[in-house]
Amino acid sequence: MDMKIIKSEKRICSCCMEEHEVKTVLVMNHATFKNCTVDYEATYLFCELAEELYMDEQQMQDNDIRLKDAYRKKEGLLTSSDIIGIRAKYGISQSDLCKLLGWGGKTITRYESHQVQDKAHDTILKKIGQDPEWFLSLLDSAKDNLSSESYQKYFKAATILYEEDQDVYLRKAIEASYAKFHGNYMVHGNAELSLDKVVDVIRYFASSINVTSLYKVKLMKLMWYADALAYKIRGTAITGLVYQALPMGAVPVGHNFIIDLNDVPCEEVDMGETNAYHFSLVGELTFPTLSKEEKDILDVVIEKLGKMSKNDIVNFMHKEKAYVETAPRDIIQFKYVESLQI
Repeated sequence: MDMKIIKSEKRICSCCMEEHEVKTVLVMNHATFKNCTVDYEATYLFCELAEELYMDEQQMQDNDIRLKDAYRKKEGLLTSSDIIGIRAKYGISQSDLCKLLGWGGKTITRYESHQVQDKAHDTILKKIGQDPEWFLSLLDSAKDNLSSESYQKYFKAATILYEEDQDVYLRKAIEASYAKFHGNYMVHGNAELSLDKVVDVIRYFASSINVTSLYKVKLMKLMWYADALAYKIRGTAITGLVYQALPMGAVPVGHNFIIDLNDVPCEEVDMGETNAYHFSLVGELTFPTLSKEEKDILDVVIEKLGKMSKNDIVNFMHKEKAYVETAPRDIIQFKYVESLQI
């Protein structure tokens, strides 16, 4: 029999009742559970004097879980550790998760130990793990059955997960909209799209005291000038964004999603008949994805354009050859940067 020795210690062997070195070993077991044949690793104690394997009570429990987890994996069900992991994401207790789902108070405890969940319950648990928005709705319905402290704890954890999921979705949506531009260096400035750099460029502009009244229209122009100047200087843009020629000047593809990315310091301002988007950053200022060279380029853009009003920078942009030579709503190519006005 193939055995992998995990540890060895001198103790009273409950197999032969003698004191000697008893090995803890790992053995591949072959078993049938619910008419399904599975292989799984089990731990045993090994008595060399009797040449026999045996288990203590804890090993019996652990091996039972390993057998059932092997079955779960084969059937596409969550393992016991998967279920524990889902609870850990929200920091929720076994009993409180049962309250949220309307299940018996010990259901989750059993699923995390000796009982294999049915497919209906498994589907619900998977949805909980994948959908923090749904968790929040369940939490709201069960609010009266939870302590105030527990409710706030779970609400905070789920809200953070929901915001993270939103950012993942936004990033995937933006990246999907850029897939068609892959390999066309003249429209993305010879740079792969980096949304981390996009966020840091926005934060850098928003943090500068030399950039006044930074609203969305002005920000979009500053970003184009930053990428255009970088391409002119070194043959590579900073962000990899692709820009369209819209009536107010250059605007990156996916701009509405971009300003909603996590860590973009954007505040929606009520302007009466419409809303405006203002960008401002205070506090700890770090821009980990930007090199010194890139910051220097951004500083040039800030020096030249930072204090322009929205109308001034739009008029300035309208005189760029890159804008004049590009048909309305077409993609602005980086071949025009040699005539850049800054």
